Amino acid sequence: MRQVRERRRFGRVRIRIERIEDLNYKNLELLKRFISERGKIVARKTSRIRAREQRILAREIKRARHLALLPYCSHHK
Repeated sequence: MRQVRERRRFGRVRIRIERIEDLNYKNLELLKRFISERGKIVARKTSRIRAREQRILAREIKRARHLALLPYCSHHK
């Protein structure tokens, strides 16, 4: 008999983004939820958001980092 493989679920619970307009560099609370403890942008497979939202999210996180609203890494030595 063939074994039926169970689909694996990756990552956290999906974080709903109600409106794409909410994804901007000023909404720091939302952006911080998509950054890991080490300061990296969480992968789409982990965060379980759509590809379009992931592209917008990455762009806005980079904007916030450039304006020094978010850190580039978790800590400095």
